[in-house]
Amino acid sequence: MVIGSFLATVIVGAIAGWLAGRIVEGYGFGVLGNIVVGVVGAFIAGLILPRIGFSVGGGLFSAIIHSTLGAVILLVLIRLVKRA
Repeated sequence: MVIGSFLATVIVGAIAGWLAGRIVEGYGFGVLGNIVVGVVGAFIAGLILPRIGFSVGGGLFSAIIHSTLGAVILLVLIRLVKRA
């Protein structure tokens, strides 16, 4: 089951990173970069969203939404740091 979980994480990360790159225009990092942005975004969302009371439920679709929101937050932070 470990390989299945890893594969699901990579797929969700890739989709979330790609979506976040589309939402925050001008940020595309390629396939591997999008996976990393999506996975790190999921981690960020896991830390931030429950603390503010935001929940999207369970399942694959909600995991993609959750990861995408975190990835958007990450990309906005990267944009702010690059401007400074």
